[in-house]
Amino acid sequence: MSNDYKSPAFKKLLDSLQQQSWELELIISGFAIFGLFTAYEPLEIKLYNAENNDQIYQFVVYVVALAACSILLFNLLLHVVLRGLWIGALGLRYISGDIDFEALKYSPKFRNYLEKRIVSFDRYIASLENYCSILFAVSFLLIFYVLALTMVIISMVLLGTLIVDNEQLPHWISKYIGAVLAIFLLLGMVLTFIDFATQGYLLKRKQWISKIYFPIYWVFSFITLSFLYRPLVYNFLDNKFGKRLVLALVPIYVAILFLTSIEYRNSNYLEKDKNSNSRFANKENYMDMLTSEADFPGDLVIPSKIITTNYLQVFMPFREELDDRIFAFDETLKPENDRRGLSSDIQFSSNWDDKIKSIKQKDSIRKKYVETFNTMYLFQIDSTTKDGEFILTTNKKDVFGFETVLKLDSLSEGKHLLKLRKLRKKKEKIDTLSTMVIPFWYFKN
Repeated sequence: MSNDYKSPAFKKLLDSLQQQSWELELIISGFAIFGLFTAYEPLEIKLYNAENNDQIYQFVVYVVALAACSILLFNLLLHVVLRGLWIGALGLRYISGDIDFEALKYSPKFRNYLEKRIVSFDRYIASLENYCSILFAVSFLLIFYVLALTMVIISMVLLGTLIVDNEQLPHWISKYIGAVLAIFLLLGMVLTFIDFATQGYLLKRKQWISKIYFPIYWVFSFITLSFLYRPLVYNFLDNKFGKRLVLALVPIYVAILFLTSIEYRNSNYLEKDKNSNSRFANKENYMDMLTSEADFPGDLVIPSKIITTNYLQVFMPFREELDDRIFAFDETLKPENDRRGLSSDIQFSSNWDDKIKSIKQKDSIRKKYVETFNTMYLFQIDSTTKDGEFILTTNKKDVFGFETVLKLDSLSEGKHLLKLRKLRKKKEKIDTLSTMVIPFWYFKN
């Protein structure tokens, strides 16, 4: 088969495929909808997990994946409904033919109105065909738009991380070149959005403006990956029907976003998602209540609301910002090179790149890290201070963190409050802050 796009045989093949495209559309839509419904919940769980563990890079990836998944699901479901309506209309046309307004015997006012609005049944079928074909194509184009927005945001983050806030670079590069690049990116973002919103009317039609805008357009075509889907965009823009449909989808998405944010409040003062305190117990602080895959532990977790043993297990999930708190409390633990962030599993050296070479040195640093953590955090049950020596572990949900066990021998039966207090070093002064309060009931077994 020749794929020369200028040859008559190739054009004839495309025309033939065009007529039969509805079958391919339905097959692809069916498989895609099934796959998207299957993938949606796992992606949502991954998103919650990344958010819970403060994994910003994974969080961005899953936000983009969920946004793309949601857009495709809505568009493809709408496409299947419209395509089903189109097939039904074709079947009805085979039986009934066109609409006979005379046979309805309506008054002239209604008959003239309906003839003017409907015109013919064939026109209705043709309109449905246009909506279905354009909606199917625009579904995948919108995914590229989501990806383009993500790439622009990533570019800004990379600019800030690798140049503006990079202490390894000379000051003049970080300050001046970083500022120029930041201004260029911000200006490019604004102009690209204006170009997108006006569909090229303001920046591509006037000759002198287009000459200024072209370098920015060229750079952003790579940042937004628009070179991959540019033919689709301009094919939509030269079609009035397609342009109107794309513009109509924007307020629909805004309306859906607004509707999904609506919730019914049945109390003026009470809410179920508040942090645990002396009057409220949030399920994220009790391990036995974290029953679904989408449930993740809070900043402090105990086994249950009702404790029947003479000891209390306490688990604190690790958070990325904990490193900064530890370094502020003990500056000797702060490494010369911060190893947090993206990294590869491929290692050419076992060194930590900050003069720590041996395994013994690494173990010594880790030991001091945990000792500092134990110094920083202490517990109170009601008003009694309890010492807890944390160790590193993972819980049954495979969450990495710190765990300790508190003795309850002398505790009376009934309701009690577990309080976590944190020591904070600020300007050589150490303050004590209350960070968590978890209610529980103790009854001897």
